[in-house]
Amino acid sequence: MGSHSTKELWNSQPLLLSSELQAPKSSTMSRSLCQMSSLLLLCLLSVFLTPSVRLATGAPVANELRCQCLQTVQGVPFKAIGSLKVIPAGPHCSNVEVIATLKNGNQRCLNPEAPQVKKLVEKALKSSTQ
Repeated sequence: MGSHSTKELWNSQPLLLSSELQAPKSSTMSRSLCQMSSLLLLCLLSVFLTPSVRLATGAPVANELRCQCLQTVQGVPFKAIGSLKVIPAGPHCSNVEVIATLKNGNQRCLNPEAPQVKKLVEKALKSSTQ
């Protein structure tokens, strides 16, 4: 083995091996840390952005997937109505829905087939076009 003794080779090999092992460990750890940071950032963004998308639509998801009116009344006095909302039938609900918001803040679902409700809707349409 040339001019080196066995003791010198043994002492020099661990130094080379330890320096060779430390560099990959450091780069592997920094890559792993970077990946974990990216994953954490992605998770946090998904947590914080998901509710804001839902709030931006202005209505809870549950209300969009079903009928608003479970029970209807035949009518309410016209003078008690603050606003009237007509929701056409669609994929969320097979019924036309008429929702009256009363001046006191309460809401009533009106039967769209009732004669009084038909008159209310006609009046509301006429007043909105004039």
